Amino acid sequence: MKKIIDLFRQLFSFGIVGVICFFIDFGLMVLLTDCFHVWYIISGAISFTVSTIVNYLLSMAFVFVQRKAIKKQTEFIVFCIMSVIGLVFNELLMLLFVETFALHYTLSKIITTVIVMIYNFVSRKLIFEKKGAN
Repeated sequence: MKKIIDLFRQLFSFGIVGVICFFIDFGLMVLLTDCFHVWYIISGAISFTVSTIVNYLLSMAFVFVQRKAIKKQTEFIVFCIMSVIGLVFNELLMLLFVETFALHYTLSKIITTVIVMIYNFVSRKLIFEKKGAN
């Protein structure tokens, strides 16, 4: 039962971090696209990158129990590789939803964020968290 409660706490913490990072990602993308007329794919890549850095810092501080065996540099490199995969998902899904399904880029971003968030949680939990933490 304790493992289930710990997992729900972790999911809640991950959700809080995710909401903060979503507002950074979404807000910066809209700012760059609407105010500075940057193509939504470019602004989405920039905003995703900024929010990913914030997400890394917050996730490692508040969400995941870190493995001691992984050096910080290795951890960050792996996190960056995983984030690049998330960025590729983000960009491809944005293109799909906007160009193929003719959704507005902001609605596409919301849908895309949910999908990428699931990938982020599962992959980070499997890689970064020490075994037996939950």
